Amino acid sequence: MNRPRIPAAIERSVRIVARNRCGYCLSPQHLVMARLEVEHIIPLAKGGVNTESNLWLACPLCNRAKGEKTHTMDPETGLTVSLFNPRTQVWYEHFRWTDNGLLIVGLTPTGRATVAALHLSDDADALAVRSYWVMAGWHPPQD
Repeated sequence: MNRPRIPAAIERSVRIVARNRCGYCLSPQHLVMARLEVEHIIPLAKGGVNTESNLWLACPLCNRAKGEKTHTMDPETGLTVSLFNPRTQVWYEHFRWTDNGLLIVGLTPTGRATVAALHLSDDADALAVRSYWVMAGWHPPQD
């Protein structure tokens, strides 16, 4: 499938509104060793479009784990729920950092399902990198 190109002006706007950080794990562009990707909240394969209202930033790890998912199971209740939408939902209403700043904990069905589906707290590479950010005093984000 040929992906329609996202216009540069829309990509710039998404990066500004997303504050140049992943909408799921909050990794900032200046600390990630790859370019944050403009991702489709509703994937193209599921009828999503290239409009700014359907786009956000994701680090490569989160974007690959999300893939074409829009819904998944909450591991606590077993119910199928929507994944977190960083454009319309507030991160801190659905997630929190553990005291050591390494793990993301889901607070709601959406939060728990997103943590599980995107491996936000069990990807060994992400946890290793995050641990160095914590030691350097760069993480977790304070907002």
